[in-house]
Amino acid sequence: MIQLHEVNFFIEHNKMRILALADIHAAYQKAEEIITKESPDICIIGGDLTTVGTVKEAEKAILNFQQLCPRLFCLAGNMDLVQHDDLYIRLGVSLNAQGVVIEHVGFFGVSSAPISPLHTPYEITEEEISRRIHAGYRYVKQVKKKILVSHAPPYGTKVDITHSGIHVGSTSVRDFIEEYQPDVVICGHIHEGRGQDVIENARIVNCGAAKQGNYVIVEILGDEIEIKNLQLFSYTP
Repeated sequence: MIQLHEVNFFIEHNKMRILALADIHAAYQKAEEIITKESPDICIIGGDLTTVGTVKEAEKAILNFQQLCPRLFCLAGNMDLVQHDDLYIRLGVSLNAQGVVIEHVGFFGVSSAPISPLHTPYEITEEEISRRIHAGYRYVKQVKKKILVSHAPPYGTKVDITHSGIHVGSTSVRDFIEEYQPDVVICGHIHEGRGQDVIENARIVNCGAAKQGNYVIVEILGDEIEIKNLQLFSYTP
């Protein structure tokens, strides 16, 4: 829960530093090193915290992360379990079909990934992806700046291409972006899709795999937004 004095900090300084991690895949120590190094105001976990890990395992990881960054929000990925979403709701950190407003920024999101030939543990239909995004959006639609967190990247972009050159992102995520133009879209899922793209005015960033030291910093200063793809020990512009 965001306390009043914390909200006042953002109002007074008119800036926010957001760390986004995706595809941790049980590399919890590496994720903790990244959080410690960057000391963000807010931490976003964009799915695949585990690799078919138990609810108990996921809970321990989230509670440990919160010791380093109390303002933490997350959703589940296709290699997590459906039950992880229930855990995140219980812990008060879920962004799946949910929204949270911190000062002038609204965060909302959708867990899982589209149904695929790989039959990974947590896949849902495009229709369900769309429903969840819109459910979360209603919480933040009046806010000045909006950040969509989706485990799956939008279809047909630089950030949803596999090694074989095939686009495998979500059509529903793309449709939503085209219609509603959130300021930033944070995603993961396709490890090799690490990087950035744009859809009209919406800026899309694939965090890359945190298990390999990859992460994203989003800095909001007034009306300006800066997005960087980073690695634990090296910078990639």
